[in-house]
Parts: sequence; C-alpha cells; structure tokens
Amino acid sequence: MDIRQLRYFIAIAEEKQITAAAERLHMTQPPLGQQLKGLEEELGVQLFVRSGKWLELTDAGEALYKRAIFLTKALEETKLEVKEIGSGTRGKLMLGINTLSSVILPQVLHEFKEAYPLITYKIQQNESAQIVRLLKERSIELGIVRLPLELVEFEVLELPSEPFYFVTASNVLHPADKCSYRDIQRYPLILPSAEGLGLYKSIIQQFTERGLHANVIGECSDISLLLKWVAYGDGATIVPQSVLELHQGYNIQSFAISDSELHFATGLIWLKDRYLTKAAQRFIELMKQEIVHLRL
Repeated sequence: MDIRQLRYFIAIAEEKQITAAAERLHMTQPPLGQQLKGLEEELGVQLFVRSGKWLELTDAGEALYKRAIFLTKALEETKLEVKEIGSGTRGKLMLGINTLSSVILPQVLHEFKEAYPLITYKIQQNESAQIVRLLKERSIELGIVRLPLELVEFEVLELPSEPFYFVTASNVLHPADKCSYRDIQRYPLILPSAEGLGLYKSIIQQFTERGLHANVIGECSDISLLLKWVAYGDGATIVPQSVLELHQGYNIQSFAISDSELHFATGLIWLKDRYLTKAAQRFIELMKQEIVHLRL
C-alpha cells in the first residue's frame, strides 16, 4: 500500500462511485477499479459495499479513510515544511475567524502584509465550533474563536477582551455619553444571535442579574442587517466593540455601558501536535507583539 493508492481510495470514498472518482483523478475507470481490488486483496478486507448506484464504506473502509486523510495531509505538510525551512517569506496564511472577528485583526493583517508581501491568504469566517472542526480537519492552520471553549487539543493565545456598547439610530435622543442597563431596558432591543456564540443569553443575563427586564423585540445573526435595521430607528442593540470598528458607515451612535460586566473574549488557537508553516508561526509572533503593545 502506497500514498498513491491511498489517494485513489480517498477519491472513491468521497465520490462514492468509481466513475466519478476516475473523472476527479483524470484517469480511466478500469485501472482505478483494479487499484481498489488490489488494495482490498492486500489488506484482506472489503472496503466498500454497494448500495444502489453508490459505494458505501464498510467499518474497515471507514477506519482506513480516517487514516488515509491523516497520512496524505501529513505528507503534504512534510513537503511544505522541507520547502519552507529557513524561509518563511512565501506561503499561504490559512486563518479561520469567529463570526464577530477580532478588533485587532485588521491592523495585524496590515502589518503582516507589509512585512511579508509574497504571502497569500485564505481567511474563512465561521462559528467557533466550525473553526475548531476545520482546524482538526487541517483545512486551516489558525483560528480566532470566542472564549471560553473546550480546547484541550489546542494552543491558545488569548486576545484582548472587548467591552460591549449600547447602539441606537443617530436620531434617537440619549442624555449622556454612558448609560446603564436600567436605562437600556426602556428601549426596544434587537439582539445579535449567532449559534455557538451565546451572545444573546449573555446579554439577557446582564438584565436578569440586576432584576431588570430586557424589552427584546427581535434577534438577528446577520450583523450588517442588524446595524442597518437599528439605523432605521426600529430598535436598539448591544454589540462588542469589534462590531462597531469593523462595520462603519451606518447611521448609528454608540454608548459605553457604565455598569457592564460583560466582555467579548477571543483567542487565537492552533493544534498542539501539528507542524505550523512559517507563515502561521510568524503571524502568531506578530499577534503576540500586538498584544504586548496594547498592554503597554
């Protein structure tokens, strides 16, 4: 069994048809079928069973598929590591970011681009749980997730936490630069609601702990839509600082919350047992420098 056979096997497992797998691999069907037959004979097990027009993995096939994915990814990473030793000026930064991102990320990306102009980027936005999955699948190298989160398999660099702000349309009168949750309860609220973030519950909890009632008229997981809606004056909202800095140009105003104990905590994470490209290593170092600079 060699790496070429494993790649053939992966294609068949994912396409579920010899014909489709052969097209994906740019080869004809008979040789691919022979490769599969030879692999099953070598291992002494059946890797697929036919279900209608589809091929389904057996238990043995499932086990081999998981190992095959790991081994082929490991080989790719080994090749990349060898090529990048002593370099780090080229490559691709593969980063997953939380739905609400991070307030310092644009500045760090700008500085990174200036320092390493030949590096390219793959940046994906997703929920924290999905970012963890993508890291385990090795589709990305680094992720920015909301904390706290169960991260036993990961290294974690905690990023500066962010305060929350009360936001209304620009034409809504408010008597001071700051407000309290008691002040806010008088307004109809449209709260951010993204699965896996727990923002909605965290905000409601601030009212409950003070014996107050939040006048919630709606929730919205699309931040751009949420801010546009608030700008019309139909309701107000409560969002982290990064939302205001990363989504500008709306007809809104924001107020610090004087009695808030709520902060938006995020972290940069990566797998403990995975080789990181030079691009990823240098991005981590730059992020650490930015954090130290902010704390001075």
